Amino acid sequence: MPSLAQRAFVEWLGTAFLLAAVVGSGIMAQRLAGGNGAIALLCNTLPTGAILVVLILIFGPISGAHFNPAVSVAFAMRGELPWSSAALYIAMQVMGGLAGVWAAHLMFELPLWQFSATVRSGGGQLFAEAIATFGLLLTILGCVARAPSAVPYAVGLYITSAYWFTASTSFANPAVTVARSLSDTFAGIAPAGALAFVVAQMIGMLAAILVGGWLWQRSAAKPT
Repeated sequence: MPSLAQRAFVEWLGTAFLLAAVVGSGIMAQRLAGGNGAIALLCNTLPTGAILVVLILIFGPISGAHFNPAVSVAFAMRGELPWSSAALYIAMQVMGGLAGVWAAHLMFELPLWQFSATVRSGGGQLFAEAIATFGLLLTILGCVARAPSAVPYAVGLYITSAYWFTASTSFANPAVTVARSLSDTFAGIAPAGALAFVVAQMIGMLAAILVGGWLWQRSAAKPT
């Protein structure tokens, strides 16, 4: 059984790599796409989905590979993760996200500290974040209940798809939202809109717990 220190560390490291991939690929895509927004978004989407598969495969056996406060809260609410561990996971995820953003800035020789100017607001965007997070949690809960080995691939494919069918490009992750507000790049979100995104994400998570609990009833909660 991995120690709590090991689990917390991989939550930090995995979230850092996730944000480095999201922000770094966005910077690279914007530089190479020649102003074509669709190509830039595609080039941002594919590395994000791919890195999720890799990170969940290598870190899943250690911490469960949450990399997402909404996921950690969901498992705590279901009695499958102690609340004390969930709180530590979330702190490490937020710090890991910031580290990943700053690593991307350094790799592309951008100012380390910055705030995004990309406005993402409005009812459609918030509804999209609720839907994106609802779908992500349902994907995880359904796979955990019926096909645990499929989680890495299902999550990667879901996020790849949700980048394109949601108006918000599927942040679906409070730690990602906070980190991306500190990057004035292709993947950024203006800090003023971040809190509303997080609230929408948590609403989507709560809905997924209700629906998932109904669809995949468990005989007993098992700690993870």
